[in-house]
Amino acid sequence: MRRVILEDRCLLFFIKNPEKGKVKTRLASAIGDKMAVKLYKRFLLEMLFTLNGGTFIFYLCYSPESPLSNLKDWLGDDYLYMPQTGEDLGERMKNGFVEAISMNFKRVVLIGSDIPDLPLEFVEEAFTSLREKDAVIGPSLDGGYYLIGFKNETFSPRVFDGIHWSTESVFEKTLKALDREGLAVHTLKPLRDIDTVNDLRIKDLRKKGG
Repeated sequence: MRRVILEDRCLLFFIKNPEKGKVKTRLASAIGDKMAVKLYKRFLLEMLFTLNGGTFIFYLCYSPESPLSNLKDWLGDDYLYMPQTGEDLGERMKNGFVEAISMNFKRVVLIGSDIPDLPLEFVEEAFTSLREKDAVIGPSLDGGYYLIGFKNETFSPRVFDGIHWSTESVFEKTLKALDREGLAVHTLKPLRDIDTVNDLRIKDLRKKGG
């Protein structure tokens, strides 16, 4: 049965160009740059397989340091691509939401590429929650978050200001920022980012049922 795409919903999938020294740097310190790139590519493909089963439009939001042609040579022309713009992660995410909302999407959700096991149900839950709530967030076990989303009329760019990214306080400080903006928030279940060898071992154990 053909899936129905709800065209008022947009997912921004933030990815990096899979190049040595630019992806999974903490993993690379233990397993080498070549294997880290190989793993990152595998993670991306796992997540794309999941997202292709969704009922939303999604964009691959790529960092513009490398040519888009490199990504298209690997992933093809069938995806929608959007360059990330901004000096830091917060500014790039903020600008991604602004771009999507300017295209008249009513509900916009953003995810990163560090959780290859992200269930499609979590993404669908995020979009569904935005019918009633102003914002949605999915905490990761390292203190950050793997998902954030807003309705078009409740999006607040200030939520991304003053955050020290890649620290254990990102989720907590973002929740406080959402509260300051007076937004009603739906929180998803926590998930584990795959950033270290230990994270990778836990992921493999989970797959084996250990």
